[in-house]
Amino acid sequence: MRTYQETINWLFTNLPMFQRVGASAMKADLTNITALCEYLGNPQKKFKSVHIAGTNGKGSTSHMLASIFQEAGYKVGLTTSPHLKDFRERIRVNGVMVDEEFVINFVEKHEEKIIQQKASFFEIAIAMAFEYFAQQKVDIAIIETGLGGRLDSTNIILPELSVITNIGLDHTQFLGDTLDKIALEKAGIIKPNTAVVIGETTTETKSVFEQISKERNADVLFAEDKHFQDLPSDLKGSYQIKNKRTVLTAIEQLQKQNWNISGENISNGLLNVVKNTSLRGRWDVLGHDPLIVADTAHNPHGLVEVSKQINEQAYNQLHLVLGFVNDKDVLSILKFFPKKATYYFCQPDVPRQYTIDELYKIIPEEMKDKHFFDTVEKALLAAKKNASENDMIYIGGSTFVVAEVI
Repeated sequence: MRTYQETINWLFTNLPMFQRVGASAMKADLTNITALCEYLGNPQKKFKSVHIAGTNGKGSTSHMLASIFQEAGYKVGLTTSPHLKDFRERIRVNGVMVDEEFVINFVEKHEEKIIQQKASFFEIAIAMAFEYFAQQKVDIAIIETGLGGRLDSTNIILPELSVITNIGLDHTQFLGDTLDKIALEKAGIIKPNTAVVIGETTTETKSVFEQISKERNADVLFAEDKHFQDLPSDLKGSYQIKNKRTVLTAIEQLQKQNWNISGENISNGLLNVVKNTSLRGRWDVLGHDPLIVADTAHNPHGLVEVSKQINEQAYNQLHLVLGFVNDKDVLSILKFFPKKATYYFCQPDVPRQYTIDELYKIIPEEMKDKHFFDTVEKALLAAKKNASENDMIYIGGSTFVVAEVI
């Protein structure tokens, strides 16, 4: 029998993983996940669920909802991606990661089928999550999409409620190069006769959601039209206000569907998201004097919010530790950060890394205060060495940079 680490290495080595290798891991239909789940006895039909998609905020929204359900006394499954440190972060029940033994046994038992099906890493992670939630007899599972919606491996569930947080330009090579095209892909999670909550809209996206909801006889609730008291949360970052409004709209609808959730459950759930679910990497304060913050925002829609948050901080000098993956437009990302800052460019330790040599060639000459490091660790050490106690260090650009630091 393999050890847990050997099992994870086998998954990484044998299955294509989008986060590591990019487009080659993508599957353009639901054939594989449908076959896998039929082979497993359709575990996704054995528990109730809430399905969450969106360009940004779907991770925070998923964790907030899970935390509120936990506070209400429900047994809650939660599957999200990517993981930061440990594969098991992707599959939790009441905030506790899936047992190593379950992961080992699942892979060992179904290895032949996994190979025969030519399954992707994400398909196996989702099939495993569904199987675990069914075995654990969860009351509700919060299911976050990986990428898109319509063709996402999670999109074989029939949820109690669908949630789409927002639409921004990201993964355009797969989802489309305009907001309305991306909205159409995300709207693929809207199910017949099942309500959907939309967090934020634009002129282009709102009409898409209205049209698809009408076609599927699904009530559509726009969170941006709602007004709620701003409840405190341990998830920091002013951008969480929008996610909270989406969550509160979703909870309001779920209460109407006879889920027993009180005002106290909601308050405590929002206040204890990190404690209940162990979410990391969202305006994650890692230190003070100097202030050190890490955030996984990596696309224009998310970086706008992070940029606002940085501008709200008081500091003498800003130090930016940034690394990227190779399908990102680095120069457009850099526009979201202040010019008057010290930049420490680095390369994350993944195959999709944007290498330092490549970065060196494209960073504009007029950006004077810039330094290049071949590891994230070296870049952060240099930033810490240069920063005074009244400065700020921000770490980001890629989920993988944040993962290495955390």
